[in-house]
Amino acid sequence: MSAISPQLTNAPIVEAIVDIECDMPPKFDLVALEGAARDAYGDKYPVVQTQFVEQHQIEQRPDGAATHTLKRGIQALQFRQDDSKQLIQVRSQGYSFNRLAPYSTLDDYLGEIERTWRLFVGLAAPVQVRAVRLRYINRLALPLKEGKLETADYLKVSPQLPDESNLTFVGFLNQHSAVETGTGNQANIVLAAQPPENEMLPVIFDIGVNHLENGEVENWPWILENILSLRSLKNRIFENTLTKPCLNLFRQ
Repeated sequence: MSAISPQLTNAPIVEAIVDIECDMPPKFDLVALEGAARDAYGDKYPVVQTQFVEQHQIEQRPDGAATHTLKRGIQALQFRQDDSKQLIQVRSQGYSFNRLAPYSTLDDYLGEIERTWRLFVGLAAPVQVRAVRLRYINRLALPLKEGKLETADYLKVSPQLPDESNLTFVGFLNQHSAVETGTGNQANIVLAAQPPENEMLPVIFDIGVNHLENGEVENWPWILENILSLRSLKNRIFENTLTKPCLNLFRQ
């Protein structure tokens, strides 16, 4: 199946993410890697940001007193383009490629993903790949009729109200997970309504697809095969969740 994006004039993709999760060397140190990573990515991704993570631990002593400890560490080094539309992340658990709107098609970014992944392998020396993940966050602006959303007009998979004559959606959250039988790929799907705007109900359609398998970090053809397999699953989820009238909203 072809990619969704080329079929839609105004694709609703807000952000697309490719994650390659890895087992890292025992002495892997993001702080020590920062200078070399700046040299490797700085030509195309000159804006550097550090993402921190905090761990809080509360210990209750027998005498009743409680102690609180805080550990703060670096979770990722983020390298952004000047317009912040595209970024590479060197993470404590692997590599990420993020593309914000406007998004064309994954095919346009695969060359850059391979290039920056190989740089990551040279910098971080990951031991092995543990998982390949794709995540697409879409924002669907669905028309309201007299302040109401006819969910069945736009969503094949959607929540239903128990008394539609007296109740009107002001929000909903629909979440489910599934496994693809043939490949073992996993999918996490979320539909979540946001507050209405100008006779429209924005709905976040978040599709995360994962392939959990160990692989060699130098085996790009294997990684690419899994990325394309995950894209195919993501596209089928997208098309089979939205009705034709809904898809037509993004062809205008």
